[in-house]
Amino acid sequence: MVQLWAGIDAGKAHHHCFVIDADGNRLLSQRIPNDERALLQLLGDVLELADGDPVVWAMDLNHGGPALLIALLASHGQDVLYIPGRTVHHASKIYRGEGKTDAKDAAVIADQARMRNDLQPLRAGDEVSTGLRLLTARRADKGADRVRALNRLQAQLLEYFPALERAFDYSRSKAALTLLRKYRTPDGIRRGGQTRIHAWLKKHGARSSAAVATAAVEAAKSQHTIVPAQHMGEGIVAALAKEILTLNDELADIDAMISEKVTEHQHTQVLLSMPGFGPVLAAEFLGATGGDLTVFQTADRFAGVVGLAPAPRDSGRISGNHHRPRRYDRRLLRVFYLSGLSALKSCPASRGYYDRKRMEGKSHIQAMLSLARRRLNVLWAMLRDGSLYTPMPVALPLAA
Repeated sequence: MVQLWAGIDAGKAHHHCFVIDADGNRLLSQRIPNDERALLQLLGDVLELADGDPVVWAMDLNHGGPALLIALLASHGQDVLYIPGRTVHHASKIYRGEGKTDAKDAAVIADQARMRNDLQPLRAGDEVSTGLRLLTARRADKGADRVRALNRLQAQLLEYFPALERAFDYSRSKAALTLLRKYRTPDGIRRGGQTRIHAWLKKHGARSSAAVATAAVEAAKSQHTIVPAQHMGEGIVAALAKEILTLNDELADIDAMISEKVTEHQHTQVLLSMPGFGPVLAAEFLGATGGDLTVFQTADRFAGVVGLAPAPRDSGRISGNHHRPRRYDRRLLRVFYLSGLSALKSCPASRGYYDRKRMEGKSHIQAMLSLARRRLNVLWAMLRDGSLYTPMPVALPLAA
């Protein structure tokens, strides 16, 4: 039986397809627009070359530009493998020539798919998991925008009013951000006075308005010097405060959408029963995996993808030297790490395991990674069996 391998170097506007047979001979090399009609024509051409024999497709991206192609291949029952771009980059070094072209990358992808048996199959996500991936990605973008705006706001306040910058935690206080929309200079706050500022904040629905007004007036009393270009700085601060308040509202709306969407997935109840998992982390997990862990075959292999399985670095007489793998899914590692941190507050079993690791001399990071690996094994078994988390009873001390 002759089998064909089709390597796809995916792009935004165009893809390049390179097809080889079992001996590595080139059968097709073609640049295709990222358009449904052209992609269907490519699929028909490759299947015609195969003449009824199976075709294995491989590509270096698992979402984004090739999303339409992945959906088309899945709807036509084609097998698709995923080869990370980093792997393609390093593999290209063993092929002839130093040049880099889309055709060469596609040829490397096809040849690697032909020779290797450790590549992960790529599956088109279902409606819910794909929607959650888009929502969590949007949330991450907005969260990064909010952090940048907060940093700019604090840096700008330090330029002309450092006492007010120290007075509040602007990442937590909506009332402090509301204050900056109108009162943001020492002389302006002193003229407004505590009573008027309190009334204005209360009118705009700010909590702890009295405490915020008091702290702002105290900060204004500590500075009577007008820094050069203060009027420029206060305008920038007002714009940044407005931007952060808008981002806060947008993040709240996205969180509400995530909380509603995540309930539609079949594994949500299992995930939320695990201590440390809330709607957002559950959505990130489902968006990254689709909730289908069978593609990873074993918990150990899944741990390697997450970055929780140390890779050995032994040589000669040196053995037992391990390090974190360089290639892993950072989104999933973040999910397990953050859920472990949250579980320390609410799960006695997780807290006990973490404390034991610290007593063994491990650092905080080492203990957290060890806890994350243990929780991964538990979650794997829960999803495999469809069972909810059952807390272990806490042993009581024996009476004297």
